[in-house]
Amino acid sequence: MTQLESAKAGQVTDEMRQVAQSENVSTADLCSWIAKGLVVIPKNIHRDFVPRGIGKGLLTKVNANIGTSPSRQDPGGELKKLDAAVAAGADAVMDLSTGGDLDATLVAILNRSPVMIGTVPIYKAASKILAAKRTCVELSADDIFNEIQSQCRAGVDFITVHCGITTETLRVLKGCKRRMGIVSRGGSLLAEWIVQNKEENPLYAQFDRLLEIVRAHDVTLSLGDGLRPGTIFDAQDRAQISELIVLGDLARQARDAGVQVMIEGPGHVPLSRIALDMKLQQQLCGMAPYYVLGPLPTDIAAGHDHIAGAIGGAIAAAAGADFLCYVTPAEHLTLPGQAEVREGVIASKIAAHIGDLEKGIASAWSRDREMTAARSRFDWQAMFAQAIDPEKARAMRSQSEDKDRDVCTMCGDFCALKTYGRAMEEIK
Repeated sequence: MTQLESAKAGQVTDEMRQVAQSENVSTADLCSWIAKGLVVIPKNIHRDFVPRGIGKGLLTKVNANIGTSPSRQDPGGELKKLDAAVAAGADAVMDLSTGGDLDATLVAILNRSPVMIGTVPIYKAASKILAAKRTCVELSADDIFNEIQSQCRAGVDFITVHCGITTETLRVLKGCKRRMGIVSRGGSLLAEWIVQNKEENPLYAQFDRLLEIVRAHDVTLSLGDGLRPGTIFDAQDRAQISELIVLGDLARQARDAGVQVMIEGPGHVPLSRIALDMKLQQQLCGMAPYYVLGPLPTDIAAGHDHIAGAIGGAIAAAAGADFLCYVTPAEHLTLPGQAEVREGVIASKIAAHIGDLEKGIASAWSRDREMTAARSRFDWQAMFAQAIDPEKARAMRSQSEDKDRDVCTMCGDFCALKTYGRAMEEIK
């Protein structure tokens, strides 16, 4: 049985126990949340690793995207990025490879990763077609589903599928006069396929076939937002909302079939509308776990999009987003390297933690209390232990002129805490 089917039957699995213990929640509550579709535990039955939950009442999780491209085909480099992402605290990694030996790259990542792994199967299906000197519109439904089957058997824990790109949502998109059209690779591939073949999206038309495949391996569906806005000017237009309505309907079908499901969200959204976006998803998709890219509240932070993404991600998490896909400084510019991967994860971890404070997650507040206590007693090692990026904090402290004193170089002998302490001693 899948985690969802087990939960509906009131059976607590080993994975549920592990997640409940790590999150400091009761197994009864967790089982109930999973049964209602409010929490998912993405873990393929063919993989063995410590699982993590995503959804209601749990810490906000962070995903890092890695993968080769046609112009940069270095599987070894992607494994180093995987290591960097995990070391920085990523809860999940997605392999979005489109160049080189895609099967070998995925297997290497699956074998190496101690965290859940996601993919976008249409990428590999399309890449194989192009490698055979054919066009993507020549993909057959069997090509797509065979690739999904292959990846599920290999051990992938969750897959992004753009089921909401349909004949009808494309018609709505046509009337929206968007500035950026479709910025989703998978979404654009399927849009072209639908238009050129004059057929419905196989992932939508044969959704039952998809459910049958993923259910057999307990692979979690991540219903992709192929019509997400690629600029703040396109946010929350009719195309985005029409797709979200479709995804909400499909999420209910998936739950009824015993398949775990989450919803993907934007994208580029003005700051004042991010919370509304979270509420829309919750209302339209039955509170399914929400997985957002950023979101980015401005379009002009090129080279620093990880900062813009962290700002948007903090607001999204506080408003209910459960899973943040990182944004790196290389976003919109180039394929990220190890350094950019690490920066992206750290920025998103900060955003996730801020969101968890606003959600009232007890362990998040406890961590800030421990940091406050460590700072008040000048306990540098305890501060490093609580820091989201202890490696950087420790390195910066080691370079300080006052590294052997219980002050920081900014204040030195003018330390406010020490001055305060002396002042209080004089008050009778």
